[in-house]
Amino acid sequence: MDFYGKSVLFVGAHPDDIELGCGALIHHIAPICEVTCVTLSDNQKNPLLKKVVEEHHRSMAVLGVPRERDIVEAFETRRFPQARQEVLEYLLQLRREFDPEIIFVHSQQDIHQDHNVVTEEALRAYRGKTVLGFDVVRSSHGFFPHFFVEVTKEDADKKIEALAQYETYADKYYFSPDLLRATMVRHGALAEMEYAEGFDILRVVGKFKKGQ
Repeated sequence: MDFYGKSVLFVGAHPDDIELGCGALIHHIAPICEVTCVTLSDNQKNPLLKKVVEEHHRSMAVLGVPRERDIVEAFETRRFPQARQEVLEYLLQLRREFDPEIIFVHSQQDIHQDHNVVTEEALRAYRGKTVLGFDVVRSSHGFFPHFFVEVTKEDADKKIEALAQYETYADKYYFSPDLLRATMVRHGALAEMEYAEGFDILRVVGKFKKGQ
């Protein structure tokens, strides 16, 4: 799959989801793609999470995502199933505004109710588009990637640096640099590369092009 020059949309339910699942890939392709990252919930109804939006913006800046392409909305955490239609309509609005060619959302193996809704509605909103699923380890169940994208050691280091911006989650096991690096090394090993990020294939749309 050629990412060069493509419009690529990353959609996550909560701050940190996109970086956990795709941080190294985003750093790798940000200079050559039109990358848009959308987080649907700002988590601001939880008084313990008042800093996470600013931490998220700092994290995305480390990955090279411009502030105007790092969008955070206000859907209520853990209430996505009740707001399913509104989520769908919002994703359709993003399709009209950005016309993405490749979309990354949560893995279908993710059991978090918000993550699950994002993926199901994205598959409806982006019919005719390539849709790939990323893994958030704390809520995955049976995830095994079948699509791998090579990333560099620098990309891996930047993913770890980006997630270090989340002081709120510093004690969470899934923010451990050792775990983050080990996952990228494992995915790399599965694809005979040094480092890679792995994804579910939710839908791949291929097109024939004439040779140059």
